[in-house]
Amino acid sequence: MKAISRSIAVALLLACSLAGAQTQRPIRVLVPSPPAGPSDVQIRLLVPKMSEVLGQTLIVDNRASANGVLAGELAAHATPDGSTLAVGNSGTHAVNATLYEKLPYDPVRDFAPITLFSTTGMVLAANPKLPGSKLQDLIDYARHNPGKTNIAIAGATGQLAGDALWARLGLQMNNVNYKGSAPSELAVLSGESQLSLLTPLASARHIDSGKMKAYGITSAKRHPLLPNVPTVAEQGVDGYVLEYWNGLFAPAKTPRNIVLAMNRAALEALRTPDVKERFNALGLIIVGNTPEEFGRIVKTDVEKFRKIIIESGIPRL
Repeated sequence: MKAISRSIAVALLLACSLAGAQTQRPIRVLVPSPPAGPSDVQIRLLVPKMSEVLGQTLIVDNRASANGVLAGELAAHATPDGSTLAVGNSGTHAVNATLYEKLPYDPVRDFAPITLFSTTGMVLAANPKLPGSKLQDLIDYARHNPGKTNIAIAGATGQLAGDALWARLGLQMNNVNYKGSAPSELAVLSGESQLSLLTPLASARHIDSGKMKAYGITSAKRHPLLPNVPTVAEQGVDGYVLEYWNGLFAPAKTPRNIVLAMNRAALEALRTPDVKERFNALGLIIVGNTPEEFGRIVKTDVEKFRKIIIESGIPRL
């Protein structure tokens, strides 16, 4: 009984600590990309409801950098008291673990997973000046022009998806790093780079308007926003499937009750009808899971992407 009483007392103390922190300052949510990118758009849709549930203001803090490393580093070293959260994705928290020789944070050890927001495929989005409309047209062009096709790298997941595909097809491409999705979109639209791997959220409107073309999508199935864009796998690259995800993290050692409070707020936000409608319109498949389930996904993808990087001979940064 005494042990149970002590546990209850500790839980109440932590709850009071969270409540006290809420009255003192807002929660900072670090985002690894500029405004309008997939990570940014999703958290901004969730923030109003999360703030309501928590009774505390959440402020989005965009810290764009190549492959989202800066935001990850800042979040990993933040005080684990619930005052700092971070939006992470399959690049920042799975690909980067192997892509970087000396990553300034450990995607597994340094974070407490809260919940997975969504998943989606990535579109091989191109400037209309590139020839043809099928993946084979791109392959033929790249083979006749080795090293002359610039790939706008929006993040680590896109880089991995591209590098693994080029390695499998025997193509020589030129990666150009940008600080997130929005700058990569502009690079392709302007012709500064000819190609990028972008989410449907970032590329569908440009494809519909004719300002971009799509050679394929990396998901297992065609995307509802782009039903006429075939998957890479159905165009002859058997077994090639790679999807992009976004989720919410806290620094490691954040008290369990705070993690659960954040999880509940995020899940309630994801279930809000207008949020569900907006996510669906953006082509995002809502997930919403427990911290434990999300943690297992992160660990599984770290190993999955490590294998792809090693087997494809992708150079480490």
